[in-house]
Amino acid sequence: MAFQFTDSNFQETALAGGVSVVDFWAEWCGPCRLIGPIIDDLSKQYDGKATIGKVNVDENPEISMKYGIRSIPTILIIKDGEVVDKQVGVTTKANLEAKLAAHL
Repeated sequence: MAFQFTDSNFQETALAGGVSVVDFWAEWCGPCRLIGPIIDDLSKQYDGKATIGKVNVDENPEISMKYGIRSIPTILIIKDGEVVDKQVGVTTKANLEAKLAAHL
């Protein structure tokens, strides 16, 4: 299961250093449900190499606003506290793996 990022834990988990993959999603979002299993798979596959998880935009408006999330799903790749890549909309697991590999 992917890590659950929240407004209260984002600073010490996603921005603490290393590489994080953050999927901004919501329960009511159909395309988000397509990406969800890919994020879960990646979190297992890259366990110990990257922090991979999800932010529910309805429950965590602060972090969603901070990063200007206007469309979901939006996936940010964060390295050492800085956004280094972004994917808006549905994509493939292979595409996300390639984006992640470029920053590990």
